[in-house]
Amino acid sequence: MWILSLFLAAVFLGGIFTGNHPYFSIDKLNKQLVLNTSLIILALFGLLLLLYNIGYFPQSVAAPFMMCVYSFAGGFLAGFSIRQYQKKKKGGDILYQHRSFWVDHAPNLLAIALILFGIYRTSVLSDLPVTGIRVTSGVSLICFGIFTWTMKAVPEFREYGILLLDRLIKWDDVISWHWHSEEIIAIEYIIGEDDDEVIHEFLTSVPMEDKKEIEQILASKADDYYEVRKKRLLKED
Repeated sequence: MWILSLFLAAVFLGGIFTGNHPYFSIDKLNKQLVLNTSLIILALFGLLLLLYNIGYFPQSVAAPFMMCVYSFAGGFLAGFSIRQYQKKKKGGDILYQHRSFWVDHAPNLLAIALILFGIYRTSVLSDLPVTGIRVTSGVSLICFGIFTWTMKAVPEFREYGILLLDRLIKWDDVISWHWHSEEIIAIEYIIGEDDDEVIHEFLTSVPMEDKKEIEQILASKADDYYEVRKKRLLKED
């Protein structure tokens, strides 16, 4: 039992390391990658379920396997949340964010519900027996709740950059912006360095009453980083 617990702890730490590693970014995902990954996971679990039903994947093996899956998933979400918190801290104070019930309160309520259900799932506060499956699945739900709390669906315009999902776009990487429509603003930014630089664009909704505020912020940051951006675009030393 102690050996399994230590192994699960190592798997959880491995998940934290993976989730905290900067090579993974949400904006790198595309429909084909998500679809293929989902199909592979469904096929794998379908095969395991088939093997379980015909007796080639007994409970003594299935239970530790699922505990490893829950432990890695929980660790990954925990590591991702840590990285997200660090980016928020690095980005500084929020200057502007489109606020509404669905943006601010609904995700937080969902996060609280997931955390409470995760605590309940572990059975540490109930009369149900505490098992490895319950603990690892409960911890993964708690980590998913923390991840939901740290992730915002709308860009956060912060003191030192724009936090777009899990990517912090520094102000010197922002090269231009324009109004795509009356309430949709388009912002172009650079990803990469030197010869690997690629220009990307994202669109976000801004209410009519907030247009002047966001324009003032973008104009102010454009003035502050004008020389840096000019040198970068012209490739000057």
